[in-house]
Amino acid sequence: MSIFPSLTGGRLIKALERVGSVVIRIKGSHHFLRHEDGRCTVVPVHGNESIGKGLFAQILRDCDLSREELQECL
Repeated sequence: MSIFPSLTGGRLIKALERVGSVVIRIKGSHHFLRHEDGRCTVVPVHGNESIGKGLFAQILRDCDLSREELQECL
């Protein structure tokens, strides 16, 4: 069992913005974020639906963040 809470797309975007990412564009329900050093990722925002564990892991890899670094921003 994971001690990490499930996150919605909106909550994940807010946490990534605290790390330095900025929403550069939105296409439908997909928000494209870019960090000032060039790292990019896409976060889907589908209401209150939580992000799956595989997609969540891919977003963390794209942003070059660990779970602990993201947890500090929540």
